Amino acid sequence: MMDALSNVKSMECELHCPVCKEIVKQPVVLPCQHSVCLMCASEVLVQNGYPPPELPPEPNSPASTPNTRSPRQARRPMPSKADHRPIDRVLRSGFGTYPSPGRRRKEPPPAMLFPCPPCGREVELGEKGLTDCLRNLTLERIVERYRHTVSLGSVAVMCQFCKPPQSLEATKGCADCQASFCNECFKLYHPWGTPRAQHEHVQPTLNFRPKVLSCPEHDQERLHFYCRTCQRLLCPLCKLRRVHAGHKVAPVTQAYQTLKDKITKEMNYILSNQETVLGQISQLESATTQTEANSVAAREQLSQSVRDLTALLAERHASLSQALEGARQRRGEALAGQVAERRSLLEHAGLMAFSQELLKETDPPCFVQAARQTHSRLSTSIEGLQCFSLAADPSFRHFQLDVSKELKLLTNLQFIQAPLAPVIDTQKTLAYDQLFLCWRLPQESAPAWHFSVEFRRRGVVPGGGARGGIQGRLAAARWGWQRLEEVGGTSAVIDRLEMDSVYVLRVRGCNKAGFGEYSEEVYLHTPPAPVLNFYLDSRWGLHADRLVVSKEQRCARSVPGLSLMQAADRALTSCHLTADLLVGDVAITQGRHYWACSVEPGSYLVKVGVGLEAKLQEWFHLPQDMASPRYDPDSGHDSGAEDSLESPPPFSFLTMGMGKIFLPQAPNHHNNHGCNGNNPRRNPTIANSNSPASSPTGLTYPLPPRLGVCLDFEKGRVTFYDAHSLRPLWEGPVDCSGPVCPAFFFIGGGALQLQELVANRMADQTPVRRVTIQSRVTNLNN
Repeated sequence: MMDALSNVKSMECELHCPVCKEIVKQPVVLPCQHSVCLMCASEVLVQNGYPPPELPPEPNSPASTPNTRSPRQARRPMPSKADHRPIDRVLRSGFGTYPSPGRRRKEPPPAMLFPCPPCGREVELGEKGLTDCLRNLTLERIVERYRHTVSLGSVAVMCQFCKPPQSLEATKGCADCQASFCNECFKLYHPWGTPRAQHEHVQPTLNFRPKVLSCPEHDQERLHFYCRTCQRLLCPLCKLRRVHAGHKVAPVTQAYQTLKDKITKEMNYILSNQETVLGQISQLESATTQTEANSVAAREQLSQSVRDLTALLAERHASLSQALEGARQRRGEALAGQVAERRSLLEHAGLMAFSQELLKETDPPCFVQAARQTHSRLSTSIEGLQCFSLAADPSFRHFQLDVSKELKLLTNLQFIQAPLAPVIDTQKTLAYDQLFLCWRLPQESAPAWHFSVEFRRRGVVPGGGARGGIQGRLAAARWGWQRLEEVGGTSAVIDRLEMDSVYVLRVRGCNKAGFGEYSEEVYLHTPPAPVLNFYLDSRWGLHADRLVVSKEQRCARSVPGLSLMQAADRALTSCHLTADLLVGDVAITQGRHYWACSVEPGSYLVKVGVGLEAKLQEWFHLPQDMASPRYDPDSGHDSGAEDSLESPPPFSFLTMGMGKIFLPQAPNHHNNHGCNGNNPRRNPTIANSNSPASSPTGLTYPLPPRLGVCLDFEKGRVTFYDAHSLRPLWEGPVDCSGPVCPAFFFIGGGALQLQELVANRMADQTPVRRVTIQSRVTNLNN
């Protein structure tokens, strides 16, 4: 019994009004789902400039007797005795003044705003104020049971119909009459065989509530429906309104059962994890104790730091004062000597008196012997008189301290701050053979000693992570974040990741003050297949006079060669362009492989794709006519075109140029030979290079920063991606009956750069170049 009473008393904090901090009385539910006392809500609205409403009298229940009534109730004006309307009618009456039925309203009254303390923001009540706020009858019943359980319930409720001074204690209450009766009075006012005998009996109380909730806008209409979209209870008439058209409306019994089941499951989960709750309580209590102890230590450290500063300032003050005193003494002595020298030049004193006596000497040899030094002194004195200057500067301008910087530092003296949230550099961050994450700290941030990089795979949590309810959140907590601790610098490489997956990454800095805030989360999509590492092959397929390959063999640029310039010089109406082929130094014979490259936006025309190695060599070794753009050495079709119409093309390319990329229609054999430009022998000038943004043969889009290519050798399919977002751009078939090579075509000026492996960025030397028929693959799983 004592445990039950203790548990009930511990529930009291849940029954407090957020405004008055006391047990709620006549609670109403705000649109934000918080409950406040009706009297408190009205007082807050009046304080915010809204007109005072008409309120019913507060219930004269045992909890609000003069001995237990709060001081705030004494300041409230008591309502008149004539006003005994039920509270639900007052709520339906609304706040403010409204025009009479015969007068048209010029402008709708402004919506009332209620500052909700738990939310920390203003909640819009609407133009009707508290009219739309329903009473929280469930909370009232809980409060009533709480009052009967604790000491407040021991106060007797007296019969309201017994004549004083012989009033008896009430034993029954009538929900229809909203009054409490003793046994005799109840029989008297509820005679047997009359309709009153059918009234509902309740426990005696003076805080009667309506039996059921009714619609605040339609009197006596019960709330049978619940709008999931608006999260409001509706009556049948409210359901027919246009404002709820298309909303998810369910019977209130269904919403009741659904919400009850959810609360039951959540309660069962919490009750089944009481050990976790107790452990966290112990941890919090320990943290509270540590907080107190650490605050005392920090306060002592602060005092010690201030004492050290004071001691250092005192020491420095003594040193500077000593230097100033020494300068004063030296300057004073110099000026005193100069004063004594000038005093000796007075008529009857010092040097002048001695000189007068010296002039009285008549013996020439003796005079000459004694007068030489006096002559020298007099000459020096005359020079001093003519060029007079102070022997020392009396201003002491050089002994003034400039403490502006120190004062600024002392003014900005603060406790050490943790680093601010880093900013992810999305231009340098990428996912290729490994994840490369780059970031920087804001300029106003405190420096960081090191960083912590956290990442997790998205989409592997059953139930969709946070979107999967309790089970999803539990699974997410079980998977957790993986970390790279104490990362120096502002970049990190993450390996051993799954292919074709989305990873979430974030980073935070750490210094003496601890860890700072996390950066914004970034999402990186790993390639759909293992990354193929290759270099541009310079053995064949390279016209040295028109193509220049970098030393690392990962970049190529098309330049105007002598033969091309001669051909253009002979043309009068048009300029002939040739297709220059460049292939990779690796041929693929099995598996799925992915690689990426970037094309310079100013390139005229560049084609990126794959092709059969044999067909590429055959096309390259055939003679080319550099003078005539109409020369076609074959029948207009590649060798695969003469075969069955079902055979896939030997080449598959996408055309890019002038900042655009051309995406053909769904691939078929004619498109692959023509519109897609898969036969460079037949069409060296590239058909449809000037096609509009949308045409029957395809579409043009802005050129992505990087283009990804994924070849599935077994399926004979090649897919092109926007390598930055891994968004598929185009997919088509390709003949994989033999080794397939990455291939590139240049038509006119242009440049191409192969994507460098993230692993190579961290290496000190360039990897050894390989020329092989088998694929050299960098697997993300290794």
